[in-house]
Amino acid sequence: MNRWFNVIWKTKINQITSTKYPLIMAAFARISSIDFAAAFSNVGGLGIITALNFKIDIFKKELQRMQSLTDKPFGVNITVVPPKARLERYTEDDYLKYVEVALNEGVKIFTTSAYQASFIGKRVHEAGGYWFHKCSLIRHAISAERVGADAITLTGLEAAGFKNPYQHSTLVNITVAKRILKVPIIAAGGIGDARGFLGALAMGADAICLGTAILLTKESPLPLHLKDDWLNTDILLEDYYKKLYHFSLKGTRVPSPATAFIINEVSLKDFIESLIDRAEKILRTWGFTKEEFNCI
Repeated sequence: MNRWFNVIWKTKINQITSTKYPLIMAAFARISSIDFAAAFSNVGGLGIITALNFKIDIFKKELQRMQSLTDKPFGVNITVVPPKARLERYTEDDYLKYVEVALNEGVKIFTTSAYQASFIGKRVHEAGGYWFHKCSLIRHAISAERVGADAITLTGLEAAGFKNPYQHSTLVNITVAKRILKVPIIAAGGIGDARGFLGALAMGADAICLGTAILLTKESPLPLHLKDDWLNTDILLEDYYKKLYHFSLKGTRVPSPATAFIINEVSLKDFIESLIDRAEKILRTWGFTKEEFNCI
C-alpha cells in the first residue's frame, strides 16, 4: 500500500510500548499463536503472547521463537482465572512462574485479565516492567489503578468473549473513565475500522485493542469454518443481538460487531495499514495538516 500522509502517532501508550501505532493485540485463549503475535508486532502494533496457551516447560522456547520472528515490541498476557470458575486451577505461584520466564527473556510489557492480578503487577514493577490490566467495569478499573496498574484496557458491551451484566458500552466506558482515571486507557469492544479507531482516541483512549477484527485476517489461527461464519455474520439480526448483549456473567458465542467492517479475509499487514491509511485520510479531510498526531 502506498502511504500518502504518514502521520506520527504519539500517545501515552506509544511512549510506554515504543510501538509505531497505538494498537494492542487482544489476548486470545487457545486460538492465538506466536506467528500471529509476531505479525501484529511487525506491522507496528503491540503483539501479545497469551502465556497460558503454552505449557510452562515450552514457554521459554516460544518466547525465543517470537524474538526470532520480530525485533519489534511485544507483550505477554496472563489470564488470571477467577477462583470459582470451573476451569483448570492455577495458583499465584503458577502464574508467577510464567512471569519469571518472560522477565528472564526481557519482556517488559505484561497484560492481565479476568481477575485481580496485583500480585503480578507487583512482580513486574519490581523488575522494571509495565502492567496493563483489562476489565469490563469502571469500578474495577478504578481498583486496578489504585493497586498500581500502569494502564487499563476497558472492554465495552460490544466486545465478544466473557461478559459482565453491569458492563457499559465502549463509548460510556471510555468517556467516563477519562474523567476518573489518571492512567492511560486502552479501548476495546466493537472497534474494527478507521472511524472507530479515531473515535476511541477522541473519547480519551490512548490506544485501541483489536480482537474480532484481526481474527478474520489470514495470519489468524481461527479455524476456517469460523472465519467464514463470522465474515457472513449479519449484526442486524435479532438472534445475533440477543447472543451478543445477553447481560449475563458468561461468554458469548458470536463475534463483536467489528465483523461488519470486514468484507473478506486479508493479511494482517493489509488490514492494519488500511485502517491507519484511512484514519490519516479522514484527518486530512478534517483539516489536520501536522506531521504528528499527539494525544499526550
